[in-house]
Amino acid sequence: MDEIFHEDPDIPFRVVLDALLDRESAFDARFLNRLSDLEEDELNQLSHVWHDIPELRRQALMEDVEELGPRDTMLSFEALGRFALADSDPMVRLLAVQILWEYESMNLIETFLELVEKDQDALVRAAAATGLGRFVLAGELDNHSKEVQSRIEDRLNQVIENAETPLESQRALESLAYSSRLSVVTLIEQAYNSNDEEWIVCSLHAMGVSANERWKNHIMSMLENISPRIRSAAVRAAGDLEIMDAVPFLLQLLDDPDERVRLNCIWALSQTGGEGVRERLEQLWEYADGEEEQVLEEALENLEFIEGIPLMSFMEIPEDENTPLQYYDEEEWD
Repeated sequence: MDEIFHEDPDIPFRVVLDALLDRESAFDARFLNRLSDLEEDELNQLSHVWHDIPELRRQALMEDVEELGPRDTMLSFEALGRFALADSDPMVRLLAVQILWEYESMNLIETFLELVEKDQDALVRAAAATGLGRFVLAGELDNHSKEVQSRIEDRLNQVIENAETPLESQRALESLAYSSRLSVVTLIEQAYNSNDEEWIVCSLHAMGVSANERWKNHIMSMLENISPRIRSAAVRAAGDLEIMDAVPFLLQLLDDPDERVRLNCIWALSQTGGEGVRERLEQLWEYADGEEEQVLEEALENLEFIEGIPLMSFMEIPEDENTPLQYYDEEEWD
């Protein structure tokens, strides 16, 4: 879905529902924006026909909404995301949780806590654990009470210790890593020293969000790891912690054979800045195309913000390019 359509509030909601129910025709992408900011009456109408919509179409709809939401900040699909959490299909519920990651409503804390404990699907529980990370950070910034913060942290800690699957525990640790609890350091160390690739990647993600410089040497030691996934995670963490000593290694990794490593490296360098960084990224941009070109444009914009140096005059970046850059990991929820 490459095109963003402007919302047309004059489209009757019944027309959108009929389009969703029409099994003979593809759903018109122009109707997606009409699903933003759904009112109570519209949600009631949707509830009456939702399970008459084929499962695959419900999944495709939620995938499109998940992609569209971050690209157009004028839209809000929070109501639709909450509504779809009750779907019988775990993939629809998973997509609903991922849509809700974008929103900061404090009552989502209870929603995610309940999903972490009670949802029948491990992927949904893991995604809900990820969603709690935003609120752990909010608690560190004193945006909610210490009682609420302790409850979130305690639940995440329980997931780490007792989850049915490693994925749930790993996502819980990555969210708990925003916390300043002393016990988190031990948990990250254990994951790092596990000799298990998945847990090492998890530990590096956790180090990156921890805002704790104690992890500098751990991260640096993994930048040349044989595993592309570990290198990619280490690159990401080096950028998040703005490790200046990593800049020479990151510049070398711009030629890494793995695309994920290269793309994450571009963004990490935009976070650190440093000698030769702007020149190298501009050089790459001149010959880039496709996804790499977009990532480089966003990275140079970020570098401009950090360094206060204007972009090259010949670089024209669309004014409506407001999509936040995402790190390039493999699809974790397949």
